[in-house]
Amino acid sequence: MIYANSARILQCILVTGDVSQREDSEMKYDMDKVDEMTLALLKLTSFSDEKETRTWKNHQWESMDRLHEKGYISDPKGKARSVAFTEEGRKQSEELFKRHFE
Repeated sequence: MIYANSARILQCILVTGDVSQREDSEMKYDMDKVDEMTLALLKLTSFSDEKETRTWKNHQWESMDRLHEKGYISDPKGKARSVAFTEEGRKQSEELFKRHFE
């Protein structure tokens, strides 16, 4: 499945030498880029019903929390296996997916 290695793929893509980086296991990476790529990848697992568009929350918890804080998704904390996109989050996810993967 395409998502099995998404965290490793993100780490490989996002490694930089920038000053605004977080150090994690001797690897430095740009958290904003991680969030951008996570939001783009959430498009792949999204599904809609009459009321809303939802996506499976199978990505890094810290990134999902930041996307919630930025207003793109509903609160990922809880028993539900998915989160709802806000309207802005859905639009951004689609745009980012097209920009990076099409």
